[in-house]
Amino acid sequence: MDSTSSIDVAFDFRSDTPEGKDPDAASPTLRMYHRLLWSKTLPSGMVFKLVDTKAGAYLHHDSPLGEFWLASDSVIPTFRKDPRLSHILAQIPDELAAFGKLGYTMGGMMLFPGNRIDRKMTINGARGFHPLIKDRFDLTIECIRRHYLNEDNPLNSTLCRYANYFRLFGDFRGYVEFFLLQDLVTADCAAVNFFMPFRNFTSSPVPESMAAYLDYRAHAMGFIEARNRRIAAWWRMQRFGCATDVHQA
Repeated sequence: MDSTSSIDVAFDFRSDTPEGKDPDAASPTLRMYHRLLWSKTLPSGMVFKLVDTKAGAYLHHDSPLGEFWLASDSVIPTFRKDPRLSHILAQIPDELAAFGKLGYTMGGMMLFPGNRIDRKMTINGARGFHPLIKDRFDLTIECIRRHYLNEDNPLNSTLCRYANYFRLFGDFRGYVEFFLLQDLVTADCAAVNFFMPFRNFTSSPVPESMAAYLDYRAHAMGFIEARNRRIAAWWRMQRFGCATDVHQA
């Protein structure tokens, strides 16, 4: 780990992305942050070192643990392009802009396997296209929680294709703690803190009224802010060797 580098959790990754490009692929700062933050010790005690020098890979790991190609994903959708919400979002441009800006900070970013298997969708693609997920990160994490318990879920077939990747983290708690997602789950990691009322994947994942959208926005932004504080505190601990209360970060 490069302890001399800094992690600015307020940095908007769109700001160093060439015009017309996707920050997930083209922001050099985001790529560096991912490499620095997630090159760390796994629950097994082995180090998951990521490099950005493998041709054709965003980030890459190759060791006795296996070979993994990782890609970035901005995981908190604002639904700004969803035509069903255009009449709502047009009324709250400032709130939408603030939501989008926060969503492109580190707390709104994740790594998922980026290689396609059997020419089928990656996790990033599947969670975006599935009508019961629609890119919602809380719903994605619920699918991952169920995957670790061998329970059926809307992304089951996709997650199973990447079972070797999820085994790296041991169990759901290991996955949550590795990626600093504690603010999205209960203290015992037994349940997800959803951004909207959850009805076991039987209702629309998209907020359908102004009140529902603002409630979703508040919960999603609250998670990003909490994760940003947690990331900043964790990084300071790595650099300076002293623990910091994440709520004071």
